[in-house]
Amino acid sequence: KIYTKCCSLLLFLVYILIFMVNKHNINIKQILIASDHAGYPLKEIIKKYLINKRFKVLDLGTNSKNISVDYPIYAKKLSKKINSKNCGILVCGSGIGMSIASNRFKNVRSALVSSSRESKLSRQHNNSNVICLGARLIKKTTALKTVMSFLTTNFEGGRHLKRVKLLN
Repeated sequence: KIYTKCCSLLLFLVYILIFMVNKHNINIKQILIASDHAGYPLKEIIKKYLINKRFKVLDLGTNSKNISVDYPIYAKKLSKKINSKNCGILVCGSGIGMSIASNRFKNVRSALVSSSRESKLSRQHNNSNVICLGARLIKKTTALKTVMSFLTTNFEGGRHLKRVKLLN
């Protein structure tokens, strides 16, 4: 009897998971990720987490926390690859430098976020396609929740579409 109840509960949870994935319409084919040296450890945590969640992740560097690098180089690498089938995650010490650098590129709508609420709103209202995280300012668990919020939230369109079009 307990076995039957456990199987029923497990099946119910699988249905909920399928519903949530379909509800959020995750149609992103690839997630681009890059960081400078200060963001490297958090980038690696996020990358591993996303790979475990079966996302396709393309790591654009850097590859060490021990060698100082210039954040604009990595923001540029990622920003030049942004298109309608992918999105990006940039990580540096504060997130500010990456945000400034990435927003200089056409069709990049980069948001500096520090919470899942900010991440969700950046998608819903601004159709952000890149988020920037400050590794020195955000906890690992908050960063992972923020990333998932970004990836599972859709643009609302409507009154926001006109405003987003004005950005290009």
